[in-house]
Amino acid sequence: MACSLVASNLNLKPGKCLRVQGEVAPEAKSFVLNLGKDSDNLCLHFNPRFEAHGDVNTIVCNSKDGALHLCPASPPLLCPGQCAPVCISFDQADLTIKLPDGYSFKFPNRLNLEAINYLAADGDMTIKCLAFD
Repeated sequence: MACSLVASNLNLKPGKCLRVQGEVAPEAKSFVLNLGKDSDNLCLHFNPRFEAHGDVNTIVCNSKDGALHLCPASPPLLCPGQCAPVCISFDQADLTIKLPDGYSFKFPNRLNLEAINYLAADGDMTIKCLAFD
């Protein structure tokens, strides 16, 4: 795993976007972005898997309540050795994840969070920039 980052007190409100800009390692297997109230209350576990845990070019999303969602990425939208911009916004019902080339999908906001205060990043991606839009 190439990097590890934890940020708290983000106070990301509904309608705002958390933009994570990172560089995926050339030999990347996977990376993880966790968002929520804190490390014990995650509304989103975002895990692109290039070749990990038996998955190839698949995005796995989960939350602490165990609501698993697989999103096959074909062709791969996030590629090893390239820049990986990810924008995550939310409202009371859903989190919206926007990837390169305009691809986006939704994941349920099962914790009904009114603000996202916690971000943890780990894996085969080096964070270059965090921004709030």
